[in-house]
Amino acid sequence: MPAKKKAWKRVSIGMAFGAILGLCCGLPAQAGDTCPIPEADVRHVGLPETITPSAQPFEGWGTALAWFANVTGGYPDPVRNQLADLLFSPQGLSWNIARYNIGGGNPAGTPEYLRPGADVPGFWKQPANAVGQDWWRPDNPDVWNWEADPRQRWWLDAIKRRVPQDVAIYEAFSNSPPYFMTVSGLVSGADDGLQPNLKPGYSAVFADYLVRVSARLETAHGIRFRTLSPVNEPGTPYWFAKNRQEGAHWPPALQGEIILATRKAMTHHGLSGVVAAMDETDALTFIRDWDAYSPEVRDAIGQLNVHSYDTYGQTAVRDIARSANKRLWMSEVDLSPQNVVEDFDDMRPPVALAERIILDLKRLEPAAWVFWQAVEDSAKPPSKGSNWGLIKMDFTAKADAPPAIHVTRKYWAMANFSRYIRPGYRLFPVDDYDTIGALSPDGKVIVLVHVNAGSRPRALTMKALDLTPADDVSLVVTAARHDAEVICRQAGAGTGPTLELPPNAISTVVIRRGAAS
Repeated sequence: MPAKKKAWKRVSIGMAFGAILGLCCGLPAQAGDTCPIPEADVRHVGLPETITPSAQPFEGWGTALAWFANVTGGYPDPVRNQLADLLFSPQGLSWNIARYNIGGGNPAGTPEYLRPGADVPGFWKQPANAVGQDWWRPDNPDVWNWEADPRQRWWLDAIKRRVPQDVAIYEAFSNSPPYFMTVSGLVSGADDGLQPNLKPGYSAVFADYLVRVSARLETAHGIRFRTLSPVNEPGTPYWFAKNRQEGAHWPPALQGEIILATRKAMTHHGLSGVVAAMDETDALTFIRDWDAYSPEVRDAIGQLNVHSYDTYGQTAVRDIARSANKRLWMSEVDLSPQNVVEDFDDMRPPVALAERIILDLKRLEPAAWVFWQAVEDSAKPPSKGSNWGLIKMDFTAKADAPPAIHVTRKYWAMANFSRYIRPGYRLFPVDDYDTIGALSPDGKVIVLVHVNAGSRPRALTMKALDLTPADDVSLVVTAARHDAEVICRQAGAGTGPTLELPPNAISTVVIRRGAAS
């Protein structure tokens, strides 16, 4: 059958949103809609005899706001509110974490070379008579532009309206210092991608900039940044001057300098948050950086952040966090399977995303899992594009004529996780490579998310749970014809049912103790 295309036009945005949400969350399946019983020859996935949840509560799910917020925050209210609902409302993904990007900013008159949305403005204002890069005097109010970055700041307010204060978590992070603090004079890196781009002796100056901006945003928007991350993927070689996004290379010694300077500046300016570091691109680079840190630098870090663009060494990062007694986040990732062109309905990207989430949760055991860019720029011919992002839009469209919103199947795969494994739940080990489990704080809700990339169904056996007829069991599926949809629901019976989990799909089993009574 032809692929379904979801194109949300501005003129019918409310009606389209209601229809799609009705399809996904639905009208829950009735108790009589029993779940299919698998055939005898399918692979069986069993639960552990005893559920032993992690001592650490899971804090939630979210996204970095740059760069999509720097584009979509300028769209008309119906469109940008629609996007905020899709991501942060209970009817959408119900995310609760936002990472705000404190922009660096290139000098005025720089020819456009950054990708759409990546030109995140800095909060500085160069005086008209200033020459060169030595005009920065942070105690002079005339060098600050507190009206900068209005589109990303709109998202802070939109999230605050949608996410309850007791679960909302905000993190500020930086990709690059402002141009006047750099060696190359550009925020995209040094001329040599293996060289630092921060001017020598500027660690304290840059840290002061980040902290002053964080403090101002907290006051202006009535939020609190629980963490401030001063560097991003610092040990990688691809931050060179003509790169298409902000970035900077930081060798471990310089990382240590900025971490200590940021901690000192936060104390000086009265910020209550902690330093997060080092947002390295993968586990092995994280380990290399951490091993080079002095005890003083390690003590200055309040939260460890790592990305999962490669998964080698993740259990070692987990062990570092445990031994240091520090909270660990998987703070950024997205992926698009190779040789898969942009296709909003292809099941390979959502299955790949689900596999990555489950692997990250099992191996890193992070306190939170944060997506990179929830909304991505759509393909432009002759390019066939990729499947990065959960929602695709044309970032080059004019703000007063916003483009269609394309909700991809990756979005619904994400819903299988974030709608059901909620802040405060505790993960527990499942002896199956493709399944993750979570338990509600009161122990009455058990959630299992399973990804089946094969062409045959699988069976999830829940005998160990000793389910009773008073327990409610629901199966939520994202597949070729299901968008995070409750496809069956039934009461538990005796020692518990065996459910059939469909092929090429992400399945979430939700067990509510006593809910059917």
